[in-house]
Amino acid sequence: RGRVAPAAQLPLGFVGEREILDVVLGARLTLVEVRDRISAGLPASVELVELHDVWVGAPSASAAVVAADYRVLLAGVPAPVVRLAAESILAASTLPRVRHREKKTQSFDLRPLILALTVSAAVPPAGVAPDAPTTLLRVRLRHRPDAVGRPEDVVAALGEPPAPPLGGEIRVLGIVREQLLLAGDSA
Repeated sequence: RGRVAPAAQLPLGFVGEREILDVVLGARLTLVEVRDRISAGLPASVELVELHDVWVGAPSASAAVVAADYRVLLAGVPAPVVRLAAESILAASTLPRVRHREKKTQSFDLRPLILALTVSAAVPPAGVAPDAPTTLLRVRLRHRPDAVGRPEDVVAALGEPPAPPLGGEIRVLGIVREQLLLAGDSA
């Protein structure tokens, strides 16, 4: 029997693209055999994109994750206003945040976890008024053993100082994790 482990947990409600899984097999198989067996067991909405044979002594994929790219679709505030808020966040030296989880409170600095942040206007998706302000936020967030950047923390920071007031309520329409980056990736 083999073992399958995600390189990074995908939070509930997020969509994942190009997710990385560690698959440890109980028997030695060729890459073609592994590809055929995995592909046969996947749901129709999931596609196996790449498959790599990794030395059994190599670090696990979860230990090698250093960052993740996210695509966040926002509504309620025009892209130029969100862009100003994003520029303020990137210019800040610190972004103190607090996370509440169960009975614990965790304080952390979000700023060193944000590696890149870009904003552009987006076409409203189906179900959203065609003239509604819709914004695409792309963010690259650091993954460290002691801290992981989360896109929802970035969205929350857009509406708080040092960012200027947004002039409206920002709503998240969807979050997609586009890819995980591993140590040694050229990106």
